[in-house]
Amino acid sequence: MQETAGVLTVRALKHAALCLVFLPRFLLAALMLWLLDFLCIRRKVLLKMREQGSSRDDPPVCVSDSNKMFTMESLRAVWYGQKLDFFKSAHLGCIAPNTEVVQLKDRRRVRVLDYVKGRRPLILNFGSCSCPPFMTRLAAFQRVASQYADIADSLLVYIEEAHPSDGWVSSDAPYQIPKHCCLEDRLKAAQLMHSEVPGSNVVVDNMDNSSNAAYGAYFERLYILRDERVVYQGARGPEGYRISELRNWLAQYRNDLENSRTVVVHV
Repeated sequence: MQETAGVLTVRALKHAALCLVFLPRFLLAALMLWLLDFLCIRRKVLLKMREQGSSRDDPPVCVSDSNKMFTMESLRAVWYGQKLDFFKSAHLGCIAPNTEVVQLKDRRRVRVLDYVKGRRPLILNFGSCSCPPFMTRLAAFQRVASQYADIADSLLVYIEEAHPSDGWVSSDAPYQIPKHCCLEDRLKAAQLMHSEVPGSNVVVDNMDNSSNAAYGAYFERLYILRDERVVYQGARGPEGYRISELRNWLAQYRNDLENSRTVVVHV
């Protein structure tokens, strides 16, 4: 009984500490969602985002007037995403988590680092079909990945739905998909995404969501791994999900490679 009480006490203290860490930024996010439900504010915020500049790689986020931002489901999703980000094991400059994923073609279970080829960087792109920003920028991601395919490899990792039809639903999502109840559900959803970018390497996170948790990927996120380490870590989506940052990193990496191959001979 004493051991059980001790475990419960530790668990309670852990949850209390978690609340203290997350509460300020969670309340800020909740306030923003509440304000965005006032259409005049939503339109003004979206207009300001467009004026600040968008590129071919990063089109502005669109939120239809019909979408409710401040709901119990949205608050749960925001809390969940912040918790994953806080407890993730992937950090810039550190060893990359070698989590389990399932191949779309043959449904074989493999590891993320199995896709690393020698010292070539591996781009990881986490997302789902129900996430409008991710799907809007999917073509741009494929374009960038193809442009730099001579120096880097890429992998699309399908994670749990950002806006499931039985959760925080978004009318802007190109597909209405419920929460995945089994691996078969996730594989079917990933097949839809693969049809948007044929030729891309696509895998799915396992039903333990180990990749999502390790990389703090929810709602969407970009990473680059090299020599089994994280060399680029994009911010959390949607606001931090930027294909232009990925392009800039790859352009700099190509430039560094070319400079390292240049031999200057002094006579």
